[in-house]
Amino acid sequence: MTPVRFGLVGYGFGARYFHAPLIVAAPECDLVGVMTSSAERQALVAREIPGVPTVASLQALVDAGAEAVAISTPADTHSTVSEQALQLGLAVVCDKPFALNPDAARHTVALAAERGLMLSPYQNRRWDSDFLTVRKLVDDGELGTLTRLESRFKRFAPQRGPGKAGGGTLLDFGSHLVDQALVLLGPAVAVYAELRIRESGLDDDVFIALTHSSGARSQLWGSWSQSAPGPRYRVTGTEATYVLAAADTEENALLAGETPASLGERWGLEPPETYGTLHTGTTAKPQPTERGRWDLFYPTFAGAVRGLNAPPVNPHDAVASLTVLEASRASAATGAVVAIPAP
Repeated sequence: MTPVRFGLVGYGFGARYFHAPLIVAAPECDLVGVMTSSAERQALVAREIPGVPTVASLQALVDAGAEAVAISTPADTHSTVSEQALQLGLAVVCDKPFALNPDAARHTVALAAERGLMLSPYQNRRWDSDFLTVRKLVDDGELGTLTRLESRFKRFAPQRGPGKAGGGTLLDFGSHLVDQALVLLGPAVAVYAELRIRESGLDDDVFIALTHSSGARSQLWGSWSQSAPGPRYRVTGTEATYVLAAADTEENALLAGETPASLGERWGLEPPETYGTLHTGTTAKPQPTERGRWDLFYPTFAGAVRGLNAPPVNPHDAVASLTVLEASRASAATGAVVAIPAP
């Protein structure tokens, strides 16, 4: 297919490491410009993506031939920038959190539908090696009927958590944790949540307990200040439990300067010593970890822009996740279990 011409909006940490390398590595995409007003970041673009111009506005990206944009700006600008891009006729990938609340997300989704434009939240962690392994175990029936999901994004980097414009850990890590729980276990009907307010005024050490309409339960933890993180996953079904300590390493590869283009078929592979274990109660055996495939997001989105396939993530899924996160915030404030409105 003819490559989709992309503009990248922003060149902070997320754009630099989680978007630009994956767009550039995808033959289905052509990066035509980066929008940033920072002289420092303009210099980074010139050094790291030579030949790609920097511009000052969305209109300048349109003038450069962009058909789509990937938005990786501060979280409190996501809704505004996404809607400005849609008004200019651009297809949109928006980083998480897709919006700060479900009403804002609904408005953006409705605008994209009205204008007939492709829109997708950047839920790249649906393609984590660990999550793909859990999905395979579920699809193969190895776990039986799922009854409980325990999932953690925990790190010890207290100075690196999301800033004020990032919305805090509930929206930062919670966007991925809740999205994965809804994908695996279906809609949630009730939530109990806890969080700690840091000195900065932002939330951290988040705990979310969801009851799903299926009767299954998920327990989700997110923290930037946990010096002894628990296992990435413990997933229990009627037949077996899968436990995995190590998380997906695609982020580490990108931070080290590797890309799907540089690693080829080695991209996303996890070493055997980090494999999880499948427990049946009487047996325990290593479970090979699936290959991580962050490299599939942008080719899939490009195909959706060309009308060849569905988007990698349905934008209505972001509304569902943000509805859960809003109810979680209410639960943490009151200490009560909060009912989650039906979609």
